[in-house]
Amino acid sequence: MILDFHVHAGEGDGMTGPWDTRAPLDAYAQRAQAAGITRSVLLPVFQSDYVRGNREIAAIVRTNPRRWIGFAMVHAERDRDRVHRMIEEAVLRLGLRGIKIHRHDARIHRQVCDAARHWRLPVLYDPGGETGALSLLAQTHPDVAFVFAHLGSFADDWAAQRQVIDLIARHPNLFADTAGVRRFDLLEEAFVRAGPGKLLFGSDGPWLHPGLELAKIRALRPTPAEFADIAGGNAIRLIKRVRVQVDPVASLFNSLLSRTHH
Repeated sequence: MILDFHVHAGEGDGMTGPWDTRAPLDAYAQRAQAAGITRSVLLPVFQSDYVRGNREIAAIVRTNPRRWIGFAMVHAERDRDRVHRMIEEAVLRLGLRGIKIHRHDARIHRQVCDAARHWRLPVLYDPGGETGALSLLAQTHPDVAFVFAHLGSFADDWAAQRQVIDLIARHPNLFADTAGVRRFDLLEEAFVRAGPGKLLFGSDGPWLHPGLELAKIRALRPTPAEFADIAGGNAIRLIKRVRVQVDPVASLFNSLLSRTHH
């Protein structure tokens, strides 16, 4: 099974670019199927109300829970006083299985990390190249899995990505996804230094081609077992830690994970 850990979906209301306007899945789904990708984690696009965005992601997941997995997104500053309520709804009512935070909105903080700890949710955090304080996440919340999007920088910040490689190599609970990493030598360094157990394949779909992003993983020349970890196994292990699965969609998905992973 190949699982894409980083795909945007739904509609936003900013309308300054695709990232806060609309992320259609039709073309992405066709490209992913052609590449052999059978599961994808869906993330809301930027918008003014992530409660609405999370509910939209959950509605998309319900159309095909065998194909889609939903993560909740919160604005770390604007939603500071309602983070725990939002994540409780995301897990118990919506069946979502992770948290997405973006530095474009605000820096990650303790309330988000505490909510992730309570529900045992993985956190996909895009630090936007701001990597100086990321080691604190390993110190304060060693029992929470943090995945740094784009190896720490979609903007091709070489220094930030090198620092993330060092962090994920040193700390058991820190990981990185491979979406949009353009400097292949850094992706190769992460594979060698941190190991296949610390990388998760992501495409940044629907805007980047999932087949091209997956080709980078194959270009690392991993063994079959290493490829299986990066292309889905690591993600499954993080997602299966979720504390409560009472939503019917979540229960069905957990059953599917058990079947496909063994």
